[in-house]
Amino acid sequence: MSVKIRLARRGRKKMAIYDVVVADARAPRDGRFIEKIGVYNPNTNPASININNERALKWLLNGAQPTDTVKAMLSYRGIMLKKHLQIGVLKGAITQEQADAKFEAWLNEKDTKIAGKADSITKAKADARQKALDAETAKNQARLDAIQAREDEQKALLAAAEAANNPAPAEEATEEAAPEVTEAPEAPEASAEGDEAKA
Repeated sequence: MSVKIRLARRGRKKMAIYDVVVADARAPRDGRFIEKIGVYNPNTNPASININNERALKWLLNGAQPTDTVKAMLSYRGIMLKKHLQIGVLKGAITQEQADAKFEAWLNEKDTKIAGKADSITKAKADARQKALDAETAKNQARLDAIQAREDEQKALLAAAEAANNPAPAEEATEEAAPEVTEAPEAPEASAEGDEAKA
């Protein structure tokens, strides 16, 4: 019986989540399996890969063959490197301490890369959000400026229309005021002559 480490699909439509399972090669994709050793969620960014490293390494050393996708995931998690180092220990090429030291150094470097990628994704999202906010603010300000310009133009047109309609009444008012001023001195003289006549 050939044993494979492969993915078994679950989850809802267009939001698939995969179980990493050890199964007989003849079993259906989502059918019977021997052991579930992890979960793969491609819907997150970066993708979430949770695998039991010890169990996966045990199955690999016992001869289980991973599919291409699972092999890439195991390499990403360092399990394939650990298998390579463990085979070197079994053959006597290196000691267990040297193998563990090499694996720890690789793991620290990988964790740094993953953290850097997560930070860059977060920063890119924040920059995109700020850029969209700035664009929206500029658009709103342009709209307000256009409304203010339109209102100023309407006020200017109304003022021009009022100025065009009101000059004639203003001239008439000044003409009417002038005769009243000229007639006003004559009236006191006449009254003064009347007073003299009475006296």
